[in-house]
Amino acid sequence: MSSDCPCREDALALLKEYTHSESLLKHAFAVEAAMRWYAEKGGHDVERWGVTGLLHDFDYERWPEPTPEGHPYMGNKILAELKYPEDVREAIMGHAVYTGVERRTEMAKTLFACDELSGLITASVLVRPDKSIHTLTVKSVKKKMKDKAFAKGVNREDIRIGCEELEIELGEHIENVITSMQAVAEELGLQGTEA
Repeated sequence: MSSDCPCREDALALLKEYTHSESLLKHAFAVEAAMRWYAEKGGHDVERWGVTGLLHDFDYERWPEPTPEGHPYMGNKILAELKYPEDVREAIMGHAVYTGVERRTEMAKTLFACDELSGLITASVLVRPDKSIHTLTVKSVKKKMKDKAFAKGVNREDIRIGCEELEIELGEHIENVITSMQAVAEELGLQGTEA
Protein backbone atom coordinates (compact mmCIF):
# COMPACT_ATOMS: atom_id res chain seq x y z
CA MET A 1 0.00 0.00 0.00
CA SER A 2 1.31 3.43 -0.86
CA SER A 3 2.58 5.34 2.15
CA ASP A 4 0.19 8.28 1.63
CA CYS A 5 -2.88 6.27 2.61
CA PRO A 6 -3.52 5.38 6.27
CA CYS A 7 -3.62 1.68 7.10
CA ARG A 8 -6.76 -0.38 7.77
CA GLU A 9 -6.12 -0.27 11.52
CA ASP A 10 -6.29 3.55 11.53
CA ALA A 11 -9.29 3.57 9.19
CA LEU A 12 -11.12 1.05 11.40
CA ALA A 13 -10.42 3.15 14.51
CA LEU A 14 -11.83 6.20 12.70
CA LEU A 15 -14.91 4.27 11.57
CA LYS A 16 -15.60 3.05 15.11
CA GLU A 17 -15.07 6.53 16.57
CA TYR A 18 -17.96 7.90 14.48
CA THR A 19 -20.13 4.81 13.90
CA HIS A 20 -21.74 2.76 16.66
CA SER A 21 -24.68 1.21 14.81
CA GLU A 22 -24.03 -2.49 14.25
CA SER A 23 -25.84 -2.48 10.91
CA LEU A 24 -23.79 0.49 9.64
CA LEU A 25 -20.55 -1.18 10.75
CA LYS A 26 -21.54 -4.39 8.97
CA HIS A 27 -22.39 -2.37 5.86
CA ALA A 28 -18.90 -0.82 5.97
CA PHE A 29 -17.32 -4.29 6.25
CA ALA A 30 -19.44 -5.60 3.36
CA VAL A 31 -18.47 -2.74 1.05
CA GLU A 32 -14.84 -3.06 2.15
CA ALA A 33 -14.88 -6.78 1.26
CA ALA A 34 -16.35 -6.04 -2.19
CA MET A 35 -13.79 -3.27 -2.81
CA ARG A 36 -10.89 -5.51 -1.80
CA TRP A 37 -12.20 -8.31 -4.04
CA TYR A 38 -12.47 -6.03 -7.07
CA ALA A 39 -9.06 -4.45 -6.36
CA GLU A 40 -7.43 -7.86 -6.26
CA LYS A 41 -9.21 -8.96 -9.44
CA GLY A 42 -8.12 -5.80 -11.27
CA GLY A 43 -4.57 -5.69 -9.94
CA HIS A 44 -5.18 -2.49 -7.95
CA ASP A 45 -4.02 -1.40 -4.47
CA VAL A 46 -6.10 -3.73 -2.28
CA GLU A 47 -5.47 -1.84 0.97
CA ARG A 48 -6.30 1.56 -0.51
CA TRP A 49 -9.52 0.28 -2.09
CA GLY A 50 -10.41 -1.51 1.15
CA VAL A 51 -9.94 1.62 3.25
CA THR A 52 -12.14 3.56 0.79
CA GLY A 53 -14.92 1.00 1.19
CA LEU A 54 -14.52 0.88 4.96
CA LEU A 55 -14.82 4.66 5.37
CA HIS A 56 -17.38 5.58 2.69
CA ASP A 57 -20.19 6.07 5.25
CA PHE A 58 -18.21 6.66 8.45
CA ASP A 59 -19.82 10.10 8.99
CA TYR A 60 -23.37 8.98 8.16
CA GLU A 61 -24.54 8.15 11.68
CA ARG A 62 -23.56 11.57 13.02
CA TRP A 63 -24.47 13.67 9.96
CA PRO A 64 -27.05 11.75 7.86
CA GLU A 65 -28.44 14.79 6.00
CA PRO A 66 -27.66 14.98 2.25
CA THR A 67 -26.49 18.60 2.62
CA PRO A 68 -23.11 20.38 2.68
CA GLU A 69 -23.34 20.11 6.50
CA GLY A 70 -24.04 16.37 6.26
CA HIS A 71 -22.85 13.11 4.69
CA PRO A 72 -20.40 12.73 2.94
CA TYR A 73 -19.25 16.37 3.11
CA MET A 74 -18.44 16.26 6.83
CA GLY A 75 -16.55 13.00 6.40
CA ASN A 76 -14.61 14.49 3.52
CA LYS A 77 -13.61 17.44 5.71
CA ILE A 78 -12.37 15.08 8.45
CA LEU A 79 -10.49 12.88 5.96
CA ALA A 80 -8.85 15.97 4.44
CA GLU A 81 -7.70 17.09 7.90
CA LEU A 82 -6.30 13.60 8.49
CA LYS A 83 -4.42 13.85 5.16
CA TYR A 84 -6.28 11.04 3.39
CA PRO A 85 -5.39 11.02 -0.32
CA GLU A 86 -7.42 12.96 -2.86
CA ASP A 87 -8.47 9.86 -4.86
CA VAL A 88 -9.88 8.16 -1.74
CA ARG A 89 -11.84 11.28 -0.77
CA GLU A 90 -13.05 11.84 -4.32
CA ALA A 91 -14.34 8.26 -4.55
CA ILE A 92 -16.19 8.68 -1.25
CA MET A 93 -17.72 11.99 -2.37
CA GLY A 94 -18.71 10.42 -5.70
CA HIS A 95 -20.68 7.58 -4.12
CA ALA A 96 -23.36 10.11 -3.13
CA VAL A 97 -24.99 11.22 -6.39
CA TYR A 98 -26.24 14.53 -4.92
CA THR A 99 -22.68 15.82 -4.39
CA GLY A 100 -22.27 16.10 -8.15
CA VAL A 101 -18.73 14.73 -7.84
CA GLU A 102 -17.88 12.80 -10.97
CA ARG A 103 -16.72 9.18 -10.61
CA ARG A 104 -13.59 9.29 -12.76
CA THR A 105 -11.50 6.45 -11.36
CA GLU A 106 -12.08 2.71 -11.38
CA MET A 107 -12.02 2.86 -7.57
CA ALA A 108 -14.79 5.51 -7.46
CA LYS A 109 -16.95 3.58 -9.94
CA THR A 110 -16.48 0.35 -8.00
CA LEU A 111 -17.41 1.96 -4.68
CA PHE A 112 -20.61 3.33 -6.20
CA ALA A 113 -21.46 0.00 -7.83
CA CYS A 114 -20.92 -2.03 -4.62
CA ASP A 115 -22.55 0.28 -2.08
CA GLU A 116 -26.28 -0.25 -2.69
CA LEU A 117 -25.84 -3.80 -3.96
CA SER A 118 -24.16 -4.97 -0.76
CA GLY A 119 -27.21 -3.66 1.12
CA LEU A 120 -29.59 -5.57 -1.15
CA ILE A 121 -27.54 -8.75 -0.75
CA THR A 122 -27.52 -8.40 3.05
CA ALA A 123 -31.31 -7.89 3.10
CA SER A 124 -31.76 -10.88 0.77
CA VAL A 125 -29.79 -13.12 3.14
CA LEU A 126 -31.63 -11.99 6.26
CA VAL A 127 -35.04 -13.10 4.92
CA ARG A 128 -33.74 -16.58 4.00
CA PRO A 129 -34.73 -19.45 6.33
CA ASP A 130 -31.06 -20.42 6.87
CA LYS A 131 -29.84 -16.78 7.02
CA SER A 132 -26.73 -17.86 5.13
CA ILE A 133 -24.93 -15.98 2.38
CA HIS A 134 -23.36 -19.30 1.37
CA THR A 135 -26.65 -20.53 -0.11
CA LEU A 136 -27.73 -17.22 -1.68
CA THR A 137 -28.09 -17.29 -5.47
CA VAL A 138 -27.81 -14.56 -8.08
CA LYS A 139 -31.33 -15.45 -9.26
CA SER A 140 -32.72 -14.85 -5.78
CA VAL A 141 -31.06 -11.39 -5.55
CA LYS A 142 -32.34 -10.43 -9.02
CA LYS A 143 -35.85 -11.44 -7.97
CA LYS A 144 -35.59 -9.32 -4.80
CA MET A 145 -34.27 -6.42 -6.86
CA LYS A 146 -37.43 -6.48 -9.00
CA ASP A 147 -39.65 -6.49 -5.90
CA LYS A 148 -40.04 -2.77 -5.17
CA ALA A 149 -41.58 -3.47 -1.76
CA PHE A 150 -38.48 -5.37 -0.63
CA ALA A 151 -35.63 -3.40 1.02
CA LYS A 152 -37.19 -0.09 -0.08
CA GLY A 153 -34.15 1.88 1.07
CA VAL A 154 -31.98 0.26 -1.60
CA ASN A 155 -31.66 2.42 -4.70
CA ARG A 156 -32.07 0.05 -7.66
CA GLU A 157 -31.20 2.77 -10.16
CA ASP A 158 -27.80 3.28 -8.48
CA ILE A 159 -27.11 -0.45 -8.85
CA ARG A 160 -28.00 -0.30 -12.56
CA ILE A 161 -25.89 2.82 -13.16
CA GLY A 162 -23.03 1.24 -11.19
CA CYS A 163 -23.03 -1.80 -13.48
CA GLU A 164 -23.09 0.46 -16.55
CA GLU A 165 -20.13 2.49 -15.29
CA LEU A 166 -18.15 -0.66 -14.51
CA GLU A 167 -19.23 -2.16 -17.84
CA ILE A 168 -20.29 -5.35 -16.11
CA GLU A 169 -23.43 -7.44 -16.45
CA LEU A 170 -25.74 -7.27 -13.42
CA GLY A 171 -25.68 -11.03 -12.74
CA GLU A 172 -21.89 -11.14 -12.82
CA HIS A 173 -21.63 -8.15 -10.50
CA ILE A 174 -24.09 -9.71 -8.03
CA GLU A 175 -22.08 -12.94 -8.10
CA ASN A 176 -18.81 -11.07 -7.46
CA VAL A 177 -20.21 -9.14 -4.51
CA ILE A 178 -21.80 -12.28 -3.00
CA THR A 179 -18.41 -14.05 -3.32
CA SER A 180 -16.59 -11.14 -1.69
CA MET A 181 -19.07 -11.02 1.20
CA GLN A 182 -18.92 -14.80 1.72
CA ALA A 183 -15.26 -14.37 2.70
CA VAL A 184 -16.30 -12.21 5.68
CA ALA A 185 -19.66 -13.89 6.37
CA GLU A 186 -18.99 -14.29 10.07
CA GLU A 187 -18.05 -10.64 10.53
CA LEU A 188 -21.25 -9.69 8.70
CA GLY A 189 -23.41 -12.10 10.73
CA LEU A 190 -24.43 -13.82 7.50
CA GLN A 191 -22.84 -17.22 8.03
CA GLY A 192 -26.25 -18.74 8.68
CA THR A 193 -27.96 -20.67 11.42
CA GLU A 194 -26.24 -23.94 10.49
CA ALA A 195 -22.76 -22.54 11.13
